[in-house]
Amino acid sequence: MYTLIRMAQLGVFFVTLGLSLLISCTNESSSAANVEEEMPALFVADPQPIEEVEVIPLPLGADAPDFHLPGVDGEFHDLSEYDKSKVLAIIFTCNHCPTAQAYEERMIALADDYSVDDLQVLAISPNSPIGLLYEELGYTDLNDDYADMVIRARDANYNFPYLYDGDDHKASLQYGPVATPHAFVFDESRKLRYRGRLDQFEKPGSGGTAQDLRNAIDAVLEGQDPALTETKAFGCSTKWAWKTAYKVKVEEEWAQREVTLENIDLSELKTLYSSKSDKVRLINFWATWCGPCKIEFPEFVAIQRMYGHRDFEVISVSTDRSEKYEEAHKFLQEKTAAFRNYLIDIQDKDKLVNAVNPNWNGALPYTILVSPEGEILESWEGSIDPLEVKRAIVNQPQLGRYF
Repeated sequence: MYTLIRMAQLGVFFVTLGLSLLISCTNESSSAANVEEEMPALFVADPQPIEEVEVIPLPLGADAPDFHLPGVDGEFHDLSEYDKSKVLAIIFTCNHCPTAQAYEERMIALADDYSVDDLQVLAISPNSPIGLLYEELGYTDLNDDYADMVIRARDANYNFPYLYDGDDHKASLQYGPVATPHAFVFDESRKLRYRGRLDQFEKPGSGGTAQDLRNAIDAVLEGQDPALTETKAFGCSTKWAWKTAYKVKVEEEWAQREVTLENIDLSELKTLYSSKSDKVRLINFWATWCGPCKIEFPEFVAIQRMYGHRDFEVISVSTDRSEKYEEAHKFLQEKTAAFRNYLIDIQDKDKLVNAVNPNWNGALPYTILVSPEGEILESWEGSIDPLEVKRAIVNQPQLGRYF
């Protein structure tokens, strides 16, 4: 009898437990669904090559052309969305340009200093990612694709909408920005009243507060004509999608560069990374048998192309045995590694590891960022996070994001 009663009790327990788990799972699924509903679906960019056309800046007095563009919030935005503001300042800007980056804080301050009833600051990136070269990214950690725009807006705490027009330039071609940044100020009836620069002070800390742009905005808010209605925009040229032909040419020229591989001994290696130089050096230790090394290696080629025209260089060091020389050289050629490459054949790897950095545990890949004075600034054991490495490079005082 006891056994039958106990079995019945257990049966009730497991039925109750099952129902509880079912309810719990249902609630969790419902919560997950609600979270997904609250999070906007990110726009998927699809930049296309287009035929070259003449770019004509919008004339003063013209109506603001309408647009339907995705923002970094994943939603599409139209001109009418900003109707409640008396003045609309549209600034064509981008991630990569040093001048655009130099004006970022001034754009944020501008949006802070006016109420949304008086002013709406709106940023649009007109650049096509397919029209942008690695060699044009020497002052940035990010390129101009949509995903990187999301990162820039988040990390810089943009307090204004940031819209993407890199797929076909449909909106940008109507406004005609010649450079980034290029500002357009519209009055309450959305007539263009000012077009040009934010101010004359390109470098941060040199006295710039977006004076020219503020003066135009203040005049329009007071119902007056701006004293200065047009200035020259100064910055990186707009990267239109018809510039792909030049990009192909540059890619072909890079692919034709000679790729060398030199043997090096331990004393020469010490001199290589610890001696003074006029460059910041990113040194990657790898091997042909190391899968992660080979997978990430193209990132180092891209990084060299981005920053190689500045006081910077990538250096690779293969830790393969000498009999692997041909295999290592072939790999470097396939990856178009047109920078300094070395092979060090040393039986006792402890000597290599301790000579480079006693904190290195010996795992490959291993990468160090070295100052011109020969000091290890940063190190990465295992596969790198390319964005983290780019930020470490561009934030070095010897380099920097600005001219």
